[in-house]
Amino acid sequence: MSTIKHYLQFNDFSADEYAYLLARAAKLKQMFKKYENHKTLTDHTLAMIFEKASTRTRVSFEAGMYQLGGSVVHLTTNDSQLGRSEPIEDSARVISRMVDLVMIRTYEQTKIEKFAEFSRVPVINGLTNEFHPCQILADIFTFIEHRGPIQGKTVAWIGDGNNMANTWLQAAQLLDFKLHISAPTGYELDEKLALGAKADPAHFQTFESPQEACVGAHLVTTDVWTSMGYEEENAKRMKAFANWKVDSAMMAQAQSDALFMHCLPAHRGEEVDADVIDGAQSVVWDEAENRMHVQKALMEYLLVGKQSNIH
Repeated sequence: MSTIKHYLQFNDFSADEYAYLLARAAKLKQMFKKYENHKTLTDHTLAMIFEKASTRTRVSFEAGMYQLGGSVVHLTTNDSQLGRSEPIEDSARVISRMVDLVMIRTYEQTKIEKFAEFSRVPVINGLTNEFHPCQILADIFTFIEHRGPIQGKTVAWIGDGNNMANTWLQAAQLLDFKLHISAPTGYELDEKLALGAKADPAHFQTFESPQEACVGAHLVTTDVWTSMGYEEENAKRMKAFANWKVDSAMMAQAQSDALFMHCLPAHRGEEVDADVIDGAQSVVWDEAENRMHVQKALMEYLLVGKQSNIH
């Protein structure tokens, strides 16, 4: 049996594979907009397992799979009980005998890694506490759509050193761009978690001041201050992150044509001002839509391999 390819973190693919996926996503988006048939996954079934609530992840994967001609099984925490009513490895053995692909949105990265270890089909990380590769893939695709290649550019990450920040760091090192990171004390990014012994400081720089982190950036991006699973820390985080709100003054430090992104949902007036997320530099709606297009390319690649028609 050939080795099963999973997508559990951004580092699971090579730069060449990303070049293909981004080009294929552009082609699939073009076909979608023109209502052209692109049912490359007919008779394939995706199982989606949600232990964390979702809007964009569910809609983008489910709609995308149907557009590719496949079908979807949707499981919530109450339906699946990963690691509670039965061991994760047993769930993996059973579910992967009945479907062709599994997407999991859960808490610990170790859960999805354990599931993948015992799965007979590819597993996709729809989000864990540690990584969010599908979102960063969509963000990079969105940047390329608006500004061209991201290689050599500077991305400013403002806020929590969370799963998004970890994944941006992997992407920066793999795709050769620079990441500026500014997080409050106690919430810094852990480059060892993201990169292990391969951390290359040439691709990232940390800043105490979020304003300084934005200087010269081609993209400024952030996330909510309190992610799912950390709700009990909300009051403490509101105080710690008070100076890390992306506002027009912060955007003015970046390149004049810098983009603003947010993975959503957003809290206007907390991590970002309304005039930024709703302003001319914001591409958050394109970014949200593009989750579907890049994930279609990803699912197709994992199940049927590269397609020759990508341009």
